Amino acid sequence: MRKRCGEGLGFDTQAIHAGWDGKHALGALNPPIYQTSTFVFDSVAHAQRVFSGESAEYVYTRGNNPTLRLFEQKMAVLEKGEKAVAFSSGMAAISSVLLSLLKAGDELVTSRTLYGSTYHVVTQLLPRYGITARFADLSRPGALEAALTDKARVVYIETPANPSLEIVDIAAAVEVAHRHGAKVVVDNTFATPHFQNPLALGADVVVHSCTKYIGGHGDALGGVAVSRDPDYILRLRFDFLCDLGGVLAPFNAWLFLRGIKTLGIRMKRHASNALAVAGFLADHPGVEKVLYPGLAEFPQHGLAKRQMRGFGGIVSFEVKGGYDAAVRFMDSLELCTIAVSLGDAETLVEHPASMTHREYPRERLTEFGFSEALVRLSVGLEDPEDIISDLDQALGRL
Repeated sequence: MRKRCGEGLGFDTQAIHAGWDGKHALGALNPPIYQTSTFVFDSVAHAQRVFSGESAEYVYTRGNNPTLRLFEQKMAVLEKGEKAVAFSSGMAAISSVLLSLLKAGDELVTSRTLYGSTYHVVTQLLPRYGITARFADLSRPGALEAALTDKARVVYIETPANPSLEIVDIAAAVEVAHRHGAKVVVDNTFATPHFQNPLALGADVVVHSCTKYIGGHGDALGGVAVSRDPDYILRLRFDFLCDLGGVLAPFNAWLFLRGIKTLGIRMKRHASNALAVAGFLADHPGVEKVLYPGLAEFPQHGLAKRQMRGFGGIVSFEVKGGYDAAVRFMDSLELCTIAVSLGDAETLVEHPASMTHREYPRERLTEFGFSEALVRLSVGLEDPEDIISDLDQALGRL
């Protein structure tokens, strides 16, 4: 790698240049898509060198591929890790990481608020294999210490959490977890490596749904896991990625490489738009409560300022009037789009209790940090005045 791609350079420079030496096949500026399932060998001896690991060449795209490798190298640099493994979706990354770190009889301690599919994995799938999940409000000092037992092997954190945006002190959680012999896994999807680097704060593994901000255009599914431990990544790749088969397509890896080039620019705009939207909602008489780490009145605003370099593009808020009012508000929107997912150029709005988080028991939602009145906005890249105007007219119809 050329000096220009090394450590000490700015995020946007690394997002564009990290992971390659500036010259691809036939002098192409952009990397080619290696759209192949298998790779050929000169001889049996050549094949044996590759299979043994003596050579870093390729065997089969289920194990690795030049396009995937470049994407993994870039994510490892941006997340300040050593190695990464790309997956076919964020959930493939999350489930594979959890299975790689847990076995029958182990316990998982996790944030009280999780993405709905992650909640399903830890409450419905892992127990089938003898793994118990314990939920705690990890944003509260002392909660993690109280939740850990001698069976705990993993602490799984979303920060900011989906959809409550609760912030967990990663460094403090790492200190407690490691003292109890547990690994710390952080879902960094909301913050992205542009705004937060959990590995630099001591976390063991970072996971992303690259479908969101990493890609940024709503046109590709993918996930990634990054660690500072290359031996762990090797085991994750060959014992879980290869054998469970959640492999990222080369074309999607190429789309993510393209998206990463503008990640820093996009995140700055997402965050500035979100702050403007959050400020508008906080002053609106039809809104009960606004959750956004960038607001001074957000309960963990100070921690967010210390731990993050920006507050992200997600704003959650409660509409006055409960569930029915939230539905009427969403159905009245004209510019903002009703859709799950997040991180796209378009502003997306969803109702967690009935959509992404519908598996949470409705009568216990407040225990998990949100309510039936909560609406989640993924604030897009449109002109902020237009987003606010649409929200205003929809709230005005209540």
